[in-house]
Amino acid sequence: MTNRIVVALIGSILIFAVGLFRLFTETLSSTPLFIAYVFIITGAIGVVANGLRLGKTHNT
Repeated sequence: MTNRIVVALIGSILIFAVGLFRLFTETLSSTPLFIAYVFIITGAIGVVANGLRLGKTHNT
């Protein structure tokens, strides 16, 4: 069960990183800026949710 949470956490971090990369650089110009904001928001929500879930599994 813990492995699934860790994989989800890593995936959320990667989604967040791709959104930030697009926002700070202009290399991915084919991706609209709106999509970068969506990636940042959903990635941040995923990191927080999976981090809290991972913390709860290690405490019990």
